[in-house]
Amino acid sequence: MHIPARRRPEFDEARIYEYPEHLRESVEALPPLPGVYTFHGEPTDQLPLYIGKSVNLRARVLSHLRNPDEARMLRQTRRITHQRTAGEVGALLLEASLIKQQQPLYNQKLRRSRQLCALRLGEAGRPEVVDARTHNFATTPDLFGLYSSRHAALDGLRHLADLHKLCYGALGLEKLAPGRGCFRASLHQCAGVCRGDETLAAHQQRLIEALETLRVACWPHAGAIGLRERDEEGLAQIHVIRNWCYLGSADTLAQARALDQPAAGFDADGYKILCRPLLSGTAELLPL
Repeated sequence: MHIPARRRPEFDEARIYEYPEHLRESVEALPPLPGVYTFHGEPTDQLPLYIGKSVNLRARVLSHLRNPDEARMLRQTRRITHQRTAGEVGALLLEASLIKQQQPLYNQKLRRSRQLCALRLGEAGRPEVVDARTHNFATTPDLFGLYSSRHAALDGLRHLADLHKLCYGALGLEKLAPGRGCFRASLHQCAGVCRGDETLAAHQQRLIEALETLRVACWPHAGAIGLRERDEEGLAQIHVIRNWCYLGSADTLAQARALDQPAAGFDADGYKILCRPLLSGTAELLPL
């Protein structure tokens, strides 16, 4: 007999919340400064339960401890450790790196291994899907959007078409009957290139302008660079990056140069973290 979810014992247990007094000592050791924290289970457990980051470690972890929705994880947690960073960028980079390496139980979304895809314009001017197995996204020009699969990339193209009244037929998303416009044109969801209401050149220009909002920036340096961060207490770190991939952090330039190595491949998390500080000119960058 099927038991409704609200009556399942494991569901009821997950909702029982008691303040985790056994973690109070771990919290008291956390500084109100940037860094990455890790929730650990039993000493025999090889994988951590959860890895997170914050610009204020103590405040962030306290918010976990007061959250009834995390009761199950808190009961499993036996201790909390942390690693300090010199700023928010370092915390973001270290968190993403540790999650990939250690595969924490409760970081379900970020721990997934994704096959990256992007859009580009083919020879006929139609968008096509390419993936990171055959293209280095750090150095391949004129890529647009970062997607977790071919299906997600095509969904992204449909969304772009809907926003800008582009024609599914002209984009290769559906076949058109000879001499007839698409169904979306009759609903005024397509500007009508398929039935002659606009020129193909005008449609192509709107497509290019729409894709431009999703352009993936190529790595703008000849090799690896260091991004230096400092905090209010004097901690300084140099984060080593090549082709949008985070290679580690060091205290000195000599140590940073020793970390430089060929990047394993384009890292979407690193790109999303680093794109703004690197391209805006706000970060302190050091040639390596």
